[in-house]
Amino acid sequence: MYAVIQTGGKQYRVEPGKTVVVEKLVGDKGAQVTFDEVLLVSSGDGANINVGKPMLSGAKVTGEIVEQGRGEKLIVFKFRRRKNYVRRNGHRQDYTAVKIAEITQ
Repeated sequence: MYAVIQTGGKQYRVEPGKTVVVEKLVGDKGAQVTFDEVLLVSSGDGANINVGKPMLSGAKVTGEIVEQGRGEKLIVFKFRRRKNYVRRNGHRQDYTAVKIAEITQ
């Protein structure tokens, strides 16, 4: 069984027991989190697929926060040739790792 959820402006395919890294969510390690914006739920074998328009009503995905962290540093480099313009900046995005517990319809 799997589902497609939407959080942080992105869509993720999730399965029970798997860990997914999403945009930062409020909560400490071990806290329960519920995703109500479920786009699709499938039985896994392809025989039974429920697709929302755009969301499925009554469906939700629950999980547990495993880790709050920051991604690796990305370098933002701006450069204009012959204009003596060089800017270098770094960025680290915050993330939350969630272990999916169950999918309910």
